[in-house]
Amino acid sequence: MDWQPHITVATIVEDNGRFLMVEESKGGRNVLNQPAGHLDPNETLTEAAVRETLEETGWDVEPTGVVGIYLYTAPSNGVTYQRVCFIAKALKHHPDYQLDTGIVCAKWLTREQLLEQRANWRSELIMRCIDDYLAGIRFDLELIRPSL
Repeated sequence: MDWQPHITVATIVEDNGRFLMVEESKGGRNVLNQPAGHLDPNETLTEAAVRETLEETGWDVEPTGVVGIYLYTAPSNGVTYQRVCFIAKALKHHPDYQLDTGIVCAKWLTREQLLEQRANWRSELIMRCIDDYLAGIRFDLELIRPSL
């Protein structure tokens, strides 16, 4: 059996109770997710989180911590994803930045607004990561060790 989980990153960016979210086209419908994506060759997990956030939202961010490391098996395709969820602060917005293909827009939403749009979540990891963040779960960036 050749089982290979997909390594992904996501970023929680919060500003006065609002979270930076991405509306993206997936499977013929628009869904909500944190800025997130796959780890590319020759980059660190932290670099991937910064890159994905910029590519999907037009925001430069500075990672400040880690909320957690999550395993999720998508019921739609059976693929298992390992998500490292970072915390970051927003630094600078580039409103004219060309967002990744499939990204409809970036938007700031409260937890309550996200709950109202539950049918549009890309996965249950969205709220799990936000709720862990709101519960004060934080790990230092030193949790992410450089490769040898």
